[in-house]
Amino acid sequence: MKKKALHLFLPVLLLGTVFLFYSSSSSSDEYNRWGGYTPVFMDRLDLEKSVTYREARNLINPGKIYYKTPYIFVNEKYKGVHIINNKDPYHPVNEGFISAPGCLDIAVKDEIIYLDNAVDLVAFDLLKKQEVDRIVNVFPEPSAPDLQYHQVSDRPEGFVIVEWKKTGSSNH
Repeated sequence: MKKKALHLFLPVLLLGTVFLFYSSSSSSDEYNRWGGYTPVFMDRLDLEKSVTYREARNLINPGKIYYKTPYIFVNEKYKGVHIINNKDPYHPVNEGFISAPGCLDIAVKDEIIYLDNAVDLVAFDLLKKQEVDRIVNVFPEPSAPDLQYHQVSDRPEGFVIVEWKKTGSSNH
């Protein structure tokens, strides 16, 4: 009888230890709450003024690419869009950058680039180098890169998620 009790005791002890370790390590720290990513918030009013044309900068975290002769548009994940003149494919020129927090996708028609500015759809005139239209709250907030849905219950009021950063990451 003692051998049988010992056979049950060891698996229960092991299972209990694993459960205790898991439950204590997954309390409320951000790494476990959001799968290793932390949301970056921006005030709604600041978001609506954030799409601007800036000087060219280096590509750091490129995303989607869109080509419209003679330009290549490269999304910088969560940051905006690089404008690269590809008139001479052997010597492309990085001409400028459209800053757009929360940007993950782009499309171009004529001289207008359409991009997401977190939850808003923005039309940006490439000739005037300025935002010409905005439709608010068209898109859901950007999801974490692990593609899991994360309920963010402690968000500041009036703020939207514009980016997810790897927890403990010092990257931009």
